[in-house]
Amino acid sequence: MRKNKKNQEQDIRIQEKEPEILKRKTIKELIAPSGIDVSNIDHLEIISNTKRFARSFFVSTLPRMCTFPELFRDMYLFGDINTSIYITPVKEEKSQNDLNRVINELETERIVAADRGNINRESTISQKRLEAEQLRDEIAAGFNKLFEATIVSTLFTYNMEDLDRQTKMLASDMSKTLVGIKSAWGMQEEAFQTNLPLMDNKISKSHTFDRNSMGTVFPFTTSEIGHPTGVPLGFNKQTGTPILFDNFHSSLTNYNMVIFAKSGAGKSVTMKTLVSRSSVLMGIESLALDAEGEYTIVAESLGGINVVISPTSKTIINIFDVETETIKDEITGRDRTVLNIENKVEDVTQGLLTMAKGSTRSTEVNELTKQIIAETVAEEYAALGITSNPNSLYEQNTMGISNGDMLAKRKKKMPTIGSWYKRLLAKAKDNKNPDYQFHYSYLLKVMKQYIREYDGQMAYFDGQSTFELLEGAPFINLDISQLEERFARPLAQQILLSWIWEKFVKKNSEDRKKATQKRVLVDEAWMLLPYPEAVDFLNKMARRARKRNVSLAIISQRFQDFYEKPEAQAVLTSSDTKLFLAQDKSEIQYLKEVFKLSEGEANFLVTCQRGEGLLKVGADTAILKITPTRKEFEFVETNLNQLAKRRNN
Repeated sequence: MRKNKKNQEQDIRIQEKEPEILKRKTIKELIAPSGIDVSNIDHLEIISNTKRFARSFFVSTLPRMCTFPELFRDMYLFGDINTSIYITPVKEEKSQNDLNRVINELETERIVAADRGNINRESTISQKRLEAEQLRDEIAAGFNKLFEATIVSTLFTYNMEDLDRQTKMLASDMSKTLVGIKSAWGMQEEAFQTNLPLMDNKISKSHTFDRNSMGTVFPFTTSEIGHPTGVPLGFNKQTGTPILFDNFHSSLTNYNMVIFAKSGAGKSVTMKTLVSRSSVLMGIESLALDAEGEYTIVAESLGGINVVISPTSKTIINIFDVETETIKDEITGRDRTVLNIENKVEDVTQGLLTMAKGSTRSTEVNELTKQIIAETVAEEYAALGITSNPNSLYEQNTMGISNGDMLAKRKKKMPTIGSWYKRLLAKAKDNKNPDYQFHYSYLLKVMKQYIREYDGQMAYFDGQSTFELLEGAPFINLDISQLEERFARPLAQQILLSWIWEKFVKKNSEDRKKATQKRVLVDEAWMLLPYPEAVDFLNKMARRARKRNVSLAIISQRFQDFYEKPEAQAVLTSSDTKLFLAQDKSEIQYLKEVFKLSEGEANFLVTCQRGEGLLKVGADTAILKITPTRKEFEFVETNLNQLAKRRNN
C-alpha cells in the first residue's frame, strides 16, 4: 500500500510540472492557427507555418429556376475552397402568412401595371402570383415545405495576387449558372467564423428555397469514376474498386486524352497497359509515334508492326501522300467521297516551312517564303493532274491486275520533296522579281539537306513511300528514337502526324458503319511545342479526330510548356480525359491553376508513388493506382535496372 501511495504522489508531482501545451484544450484552441490578421476589410491573413490569405463570400443572387446538380458545382470544385450551408426549416404557419403577403403584394402590383397599360409587366406578375399560390397550396397539403439557407464560402491562396485573380475567376464561373456571389466586405471575420465547423451562423444572408430547389444545393459528387464498359485501367485508391475505362464511351464529349507526369512516374507503363488491354479486350487499333523507342516490344507482343525511321533505314514516308475521305453531304445527307487538295497543300506547306526554319527557327522565313513554298507545292499536284476530283488520284485508262483479276485504278505516283526542290530551282531561275530573290536563294540553300539527290543528311523523307499501313493491325509503332533529338525528331513528329492523318485517320471514314475504334499516341509531345506549324497541326488533329472515331493521346513531361503556349492549349480543351501522375514541384502550380485542383490534390501529386495519379474524366475525379499484371510487366516495364534484374533471374 505504501508503494502504491508513493507512486500516486509522484504522478501528482509530474502532472503539476506538465507544460501548458499538454493540458486539455477546447476544439476552438485545437483548430485555431497561430494568428489571424483581421485588420483588412476584404480579406484575412492567416499566420501559421506558411502565411495564407483568405476571402469569404456569400451567395447574393440566385436564378429563378435551380438546376440539379449544376447550381453550385463550380463553387464546390473550385480549387482550395471551403463551403458551408446553413439550412433552417420554416414553420408552416409562417410559410402560409409570408406567401399570402407576397400574393397580395403581387396582386397590387398587377393592378397598378394593368392601369398603366404595361401588358408585359402585368403578364410577368400574374405568372409569379400563380406560382406563389401553387406553392402555398402545396405546403398546405403537405407536399412541399420552405427552407431558409445561408451559403458561405472561403477561398484560400498563398499570395494576394492569386486571391484577387481567383476571386474574379470564381465570380465568372458562378455567373454561368446565374448565381451571384459577393465578398463579405467589412465582415470577413464573421463570415470566416461562419464557415468554420462550429455550427454558428454569424451573418444573416439567407435565401428561401422550397423542398425541390433545396435539393439542388447538396454536393452530389462522388469519387467513383469510370464506365460500365471498357478495360480495367487500375484501382480507385479511395474505394478500392476497379476502374473500367472506355476511351470511346458515349458519355464523353470527345475521345482524346492527355497524360502528364515527371520522368519515371509511369507514363509509358500506363499507356502500354491501356494500349495492350484495349487491343485484346476491345479490338482498338493503336498507332504510336514513338520518340524514345519504348513501344517496340509492345508491337511485337501484340503481333503488330514496328517501323524504324532513321538516317540509315530504307523506310521512306512521303509528306506529299494524300488520300480521299468520305463525308456526309449537307444537302442530300448521303455519304460522298471527296479529295481535299487545298487542305493537303496547306499541310505540306506547313511541314516544308518547319524544315526551312530549321532548328534555329530562322526569322528569315516570313510570309513571302511561305507563299513561294505554297505555290510550288500546288504546282506539283497540278502538274500530275491531281485536283479536288477523287478520280484525279488515279491513272486514266490503266487498271491494276492481281492474280489475273481486274482491280481498281492504279494510283499515281505522288510528288516528292526532291521533285518539289527541282521545281523550286526552275522557278528561281525564271524569277525576275527582286523581292522574291532572297527567299528563293534562302530556300535553295537550306532545303538541300533534305534532298536525296544531293546526299542530304536529313533526306529520309524524300521519295515515294515504301511503307503502307495494314488495315487491322492491332498496334503500329513508328520508331523515330534514332533521329537527332533537337530538331530532326520534332520535324519527324510533324511530318508523320500529317502522314498518319492521311493513311490512318482519314481511312477510318471510308465506311462509317464499319469504322474501327482507333488511337493515335504521341509520345513526348513537348518536343513539338517550339514549332508553331507543328502545334497548329496537332490542334487541328485534336479537334477533328472525333468525327473519324479516333482518339488522340498526348503524353508529355512538361506541362509548363503547354501552359505557357496559348496555341497549344486547344489540345487540353479538346481532351475529355486527363491523367496526372507524379508531378515535379515546379509544375504543380500550373496544374492547380488550369484544372482547379485543391490543395490536397496538388500535395498528393507531388508525393504520390510511381503508378499513382489523379484521373479526371469529364467533371469526375478519382485517385488511381495502376498495377500491370506480372505478364504485362514483361513488355511494359521501362526501368533499365528492373529489366536487367529480371533477365538475371
